[in-house]
Amino acid sequence: MQDQVQWWKSLVFKAIAGIIFYTSIPLPYVSGLDFSKVAKIAPVIGLIIGGILGILDIGMNHVGVPVFTRSALVIAIWIMVTGGLHLDGVMDTADGLAVGDPQKRLEVMADSATGAFGAMAAIVIILIKTSALIDIQKFRWLCLMVACGWGRWGQQIAIVFYPYLKPTGKGAIHKEAFGSYWDLIPGCVLISITGFLSIVLEQESLVLGIVMTVTGSTIATLVSAWFGRKLGGHTGDTYGAVVEWTEALTLSVFTIFT
Repeated sequence: MQDQVQWWKSLVFKAIAGIIFYTSIPLPYVSGLDFSKVAKIAPVIGLIIGGILGILDIGMNHVGVPVFTRSALVIAIWIMVTGGLHLDGVMDTADGLAVGDPQKRLEVMADSATGAFGAMAAIVIILIKTSALIDIQKFRWLCLMVACGWGRWGQQIAIVFYPYLKPTGKGAIHKEAFGSYWDLIPGCVLISITGFLSIVLEQESLVLGIVMTVTGSTIATLVSAWFGRKLGGHTGDTYGAVVEWTEALTLSVFTIFT
């Protein structure tokens, strides 16, 4: 019995640490939190974020907020909930990749000032997400959850398969969280199961469940690989870029099937 209590306590503490690290959701102070392995539960945090957004979207729809306004508000709240953490990574990564000299890219990415390419990348991400969400007609809450989940699973792919390019930085601790490629399986399975909830709610949605799994996992893998190839590895900024681009592209594909 005591072992079960300790297991649940450990699970709750991990969830709290993940929420504090990856979001701006206010939580009471809890001592003894370990942030070194929060990346292992990143997909869970993604599902939580998507669930929050989905509930808000359903609530606004219930009171009659039009789909255009509702979608824009969901995207704005999305940025607020994450504290712009990943969007900042998009901007820094875009500025770095705009530099012709590969040796100077990390130096540019470390600069806190946002350049023209970074601003354009952020605008594109927001436009893609907003327009995609407007076009999604049903299971909007589920699409949000799955997109957020695969975005963070893509981050795990980047952490496990590619070298970390900086000796220090917030992203450096994530490499220590994973012991092997097998650590990627729980997140993948959990998000896939979530995607197939559409079958439970509507018997004819088998195709949507398959699309959510295949599309999300493929996009997450390819986006991680693209940034890894362009830079020769990843940084904390590219981890954020992987999350954002995976979310945006995944939502875009979902518009075809919902």
